Amino acid sequence: MATSSAHEIFELVNFDLQGGVTLPRTQLGYKTYGELNSQRSNCILYPTSYGATHADIEWLIGPDRILDPRRYFIVIANMFGNGVSSSPSNLPTPFDGLDLFSHVDNVRAQRILLTERFGVERLALIYGWSMGAQQALHWGALYPDCVARIAAICGSAKTSPHNWVFLEGIRAALIADPAWDGARFTRKPERGLRSLARVYAGWALSQAFYREHVYRTIDFESLEDFLVRDWEASFLRRDAANLISMINTWQRSDVSDNKQFGGDLPRALGAIQAATLIMPGATDLYFTTEDSVVEAALIPRSRYLPIPSIWGHRAGNPSKNAADERFIHAAVEELLTL
Repeated sequence: MATSSAHEIFELVNFDLQGGVTLPRTQLGYKTYGELNSQRSNCILYPTSYGATHADIEWLIGPDRILDPRRYFIVIANMFGNGVSSSPSNLPTPFDGLDLFSHVDNVRAQRILLTERFGVERLALIYGWSMGAQQALHWGALYPDCVARIAAICGSAKTSPHNWVFLEGIRAALIADPAWDGARFTRKPERGLRSLARVYAGWALSQAFYREHVYRTIDFESLEDFLVRDWEASFLRRDAANLISMINTWQRSDVSDNKQFGGDLPRALGAIQAATLIMPGATDLYFTTEDSVVEAALIPRSRYLPIPSIWGHRAGNPSKNAADERFIHAAVEELLTL
């Protein structure tokens, strides 16, 4: 299992964002695992999810894990807004306070990284969970000739209205902190971060997870202990402005919202040529199975396979759940044979 947090930075000069802003210097943080073969045909791209960096998601890379660096060259690309790549926390004025990024920007920058830094023209697989799955599906629609396979775990091609409302809830919890002046945070909003964490905890795991006290099986003594040491501790490590930036990116996520497809979602999903695994969590409360069924039906070479788990959205990131990891691992291994 990978454990080092060391990473590299790829710089893009005068990078034009989808929203119309040009950033003079744009940084894309990434980390690689394994070796690229001579044909440059064994590359897997693994974008980050909401609030996460490469260090948070690299646990599933390793011998006999979901992504095996003995066989594949794996690139984790840090999403814009996450604090490693260009984000409110590291951009200079006047760009630090702007609502800047979309997934179109993420995947376009990732493609430039792969082609210019590594000479990779076609991905063996793009694997993503949550916002990472959104990026994976954007890749498939925007660059269909460049992707052989997609594993979209607990994500969506377009943020649903209900998912959008969930995000408004966590945003409201965060900006209710007195540190929010209506435009930016004047200091670390500790109260807001703790509030966001507790709201999020109710959405990310299912009713059955809490009813059956599953948190006690992963070394938490009580529900309060779980909320404090897992959820609050995680979000207190994040920059609040970055969290807002990634909420904005998530809310506007739509593979068809670009010049190429003009808002035509069926046409965008129909353009995906990759063998595609659509894998929601059976009890995910905001990337729902119902939404995934609709999107999968529009993708020509898709397989719909929900994770039979009470871990809700976290079923797709099973760092503490061996059964769900085995289920995902088996499905990805089968996908890689296609």
